[in-house]
Amino acid sequence: MQRVGKKKFSTYRLIISEKTKDTQGSYLEALGTFNPHAKENAFKPNIERIKYWLSKGALVSDTLNNLLISNNIIEGDKKKSVFLTKKRQVKLAEKKKAVTPAPVETPAETPVETSVEQPIAPVETPAETPVETSVEQPIAPVETPAETPTEQV
Repeated sequence: MQRVGKKKFSTYRLIISEKTKDTQGSYLEALGTFNPHAKENAFKPNIERIKYWLSKGALVSDTLNNLLISNNIIEGDKKKSVFLTKKRQVKLAEKKKAVTPAPVETPAETPVETSVEQPIAPVETPAETPVETSVEQPIAPVETPAETPTEQV
């Protein structure tokens, strides 16, 4: 797919080119167009030529493969067209683990009594206890012994 069109209004040209060449450069043949902004007639492929090149062994990009499958031009499974690095995959896996809640264990079934409900007693909160704080005492400076002259013999 070769991107053409205005800025912020892209349209695409379906082309066949050699693998080593840039898609923005020269190409062998134009095989159709795709306008993602149009609601009708957005995809205009030359089906006959696409099937010809596929029979010759041409490979399609993942995006074009999905587009051809959704328009019933070829059959097969859609491919994932977005590539995630291993670092990003690990990060998403960790995020998914954090979001999923732990399974809730259900207690064993107990018979439910249908008698008259008793009022629930209010829960008493313990009175606040004073918090003891220790007062730091200043540290006395350490006295160093005065230098004593050494006696010479």
